[in-house]
Amino acid sequence: MNKWSRRGFIGAGLVGGTALVVGVAIRPGNPVGELAKNGAAREGEQLVNAWVKIGEDNVVTAIAPHTDMGQGALSTLAQMLADEMDADWDKMDVMSAPANGDYVGGDMARHFVAPGLDPGRWLEPTVDGIFQQLAGSMDLYLTGGSFSVRSTGQLGMRTAGAAAREMLVGAAAHEWGVPASEITTRKSRLYHAASGNEADYAQFAAAASRQSVPAKPKLKSIDEFELMGTSAVRLDIPSKVDGTALFGIDAQVPGQTMTYAAVLAPPVPGSKIATLDAAEARAMRGVTHVLNLGEFAAVVADSYWHAQQAANTLNATYTTTATDTLDQAGMFAMFDAALNEAGEDGGDGLVSVGDTKEAFAGAATKVEAEYQVPFLAHAAMEPINCTVWAHDGQVEVWIGTQSPLRCRTAAAEAFDVSVDDVTVHLLHMGGGFGRRSDAAMVTMAARIAKEVDGPVKMIWSREEDTQKAAYRNATTSRFRAGLDENGKPLSWDNIFLFHNDPADAAFVPYYDIPAQRVRAINDVELPLPFWAWRSVDHSQHGYFVESFVDEMAHAAGQDPVAFRLSMLGNSPRFATILKKAADMSGWGSTMPANHGRGVALVRSFNTIVAMVADVDMSSGSPTVKKVYCCADPGFAMNPDGFTAQIEGGIIYGLTAALYGEISIRNGAVEQSNFHDYQMLRMFESPDIVVEIINGAPDDIGGGGEPGTPPIAPAVANAVFNATGIRPRKLPLAGQSFSV
Repeated sequence: MNKWSRRGFIGAGLVGGTALVVGVAIRPGNPVGELAKNGAAREGEQLVNAWVKIGEDNVVTAIAPHTDMGQGALSTLAQMLADEMDADWDKMDVMSAPANGDYVGGDMARHFVAPGLDPGRWLEPTVDGIFQQLAGSMDLYLTGGSFSVRSTGQLGMRTAGAAAREMLVGAAAHEWGVPASEITTRKSRLYHAASGNEADYAQFAAAASRQSVPAKPKLKSIDEFELMGTSAVRLDIPSKVDGTALFGIDAQVPGQTMTYAAVLAPPVPGSKIATLDAAEARAMRGVTHVLNLGEFAAVVADSYWHAQQAANTLNATYTTTATDTLDQAGMFAMFDAALNEAGEDGGDGLVSVGDTKEAFAGAATKVEAEYQVPFLAHAAMEPINCTVWAHDGQVEVWIGTQSPLRCRTAAAEAFDVSVDDVTVHLLHMGGGFGRRSDAAMVTMAARIAKEVDGPVKMIWSREEDTQKAAYRNATTSRFRAGLDENGKPLSWDNIFLFHNDPADAAFVPYYDIPAQRVRAINDVELPLPFWAWRSVDHSQHGYFVESFVDEMAHAAGQDPVAFRLSMLGNSPRFATILKKAADMSGWGSTMPANHGRGVALVRSFNTIVAMVADVDMSSGSPTVKKVYCCADPGFAMNPDGFTAQIEGGIIYGLTAALYGEISIRNGAVEQSNFHDYQMLRMFESPDIVVEIINGAPDDIGGGGEPGTPPIAPAVANAVFNATGIRPRKLPLAGQSFSV
């Protein structure tokens, strides 16, 4: 994948040029008519600015540049806009912004490159325009990285809501002939006490749209929040309960005869189809096309069942690759060889504080350990799918995606047309976890659609997607640490393979260790493609770092919580939530026989999470009974939604910790579906208790991913606590932990 890095952002901005394109929300003239034509508004709705529209029924709709994969972020974004706008939550709605360049995430680009930048009122439009240009050059309309609330919400939706309110007040003041300062707003209505005038927002929506858009409207202070910080009911729940919500796999094109495609790709990445015997498939019921497209074959039929049954009969041979004989053990041996070759000084230096060699040489106690994690699949519940129809010089795409503009570009490139000739219809996602930020499914569906008349829905079967997609990478990480005679850490040296994103996932600046060095090796070829997976590199380094800290505590002869607290003197927010999680769990109390308790502390996506897991090892394999979690996101905009995200992250991470493994044999993935790529069952799910501490309201973090990284080390440390056996590789299920 194209790496998401700060360097990448800056580089893309330079490539994109320096011409100023003023951001959507503050573009001169507020071209809401143009935006409405591009799908932002329907008849009877008036755009006030790019992110807000008001219906004749006084329903206010927030237009968010994000999509829904079940996380509920769109509702929280609407909540932030509604609070600043004084909108009535009972008459509030939210929609994903149309998939066109007007709605790229300039706010996200700005948050990533220059968080906290405040250029002042006069330079604000220029800065906004630069980042809008940068985002446009990258097709940056993305749902991921736990960015929605902390970037789009804080920088975009709140500003848009406050601006809309000021524009409505301005329009009413002009109409009523009164000072704007005398007008108040509440629950989507305007009031002027002296004259007795009052009106719905809808009455002034059109006039408001002709007002100048304030570049930097006044935002509420935290003590003025009415909706932000409350557990407002999610707006998407009713349609998901009554079944009217449409997911990508539900796509139908009214008035058109649909066809359906199933695909078969070579088992080893980099291979192509050498020969294809399709005689049996062509003769099967409903089959209209059998296509050999080189990188994959496709069967098109009048139903998906017919297409998949025919695809199952395809007899293909494949070209050879350099990894045709590689297996799992060989891959980790390759990793070990790279680490051995790097030695004490190799790899790319990422962190260098103090003299780790000198500190390690003079240490009274030395600790060394190596950890491994395997490839992981995303395993979204809804199979990957995409519907494409090319007609009349236009291309239409129906899809649930985390990255609409990447999909638009992929379709345009496949058909060799302008992106302006591509329309992407956005639908819900049945899970994403990073998998649906890829646009490969659009390219595949578009290549099939080029050969077919009418709309074709490609469904990538779970077996094909499990075996032939892209994965969280496998890797190995090695540590060395030195402690003084009192068990105080002196040095920290860590080297690992594959440095992706976030760039600081392996760093531990909050731990007071005077000499720290972190290095990475990137010039080793992965046998399977890599793609971002929930919490990205934090999911691996959270396990590595917090397992090794536990090993250090054991070597020092200290309690794991007390040992961590001894290193957090300069990080009071970390210390506060660690103490809280320990208190919640009854840390230090006696456990039943064969039970263990483990702790972990990880900051990811600007949210600090401390977790304690209670584990029963009576069966020789971990059964996680309870998880206590304390999280500090700075400020939880919707505590119930944030808690749900943390709980979801824990279940997702626990599944991976216990069972997750994509292994290779002869260069191909061995697993194929949920029967051999196991998910956590409901009866296995632990009780989860979540507490939130709002530790820094002006510096908020994300919620979708930070629950995932700490669970694996918390459980692994609990296994050690119960058994005395240190798990240094994942998954835990299948390993021998005799008690």
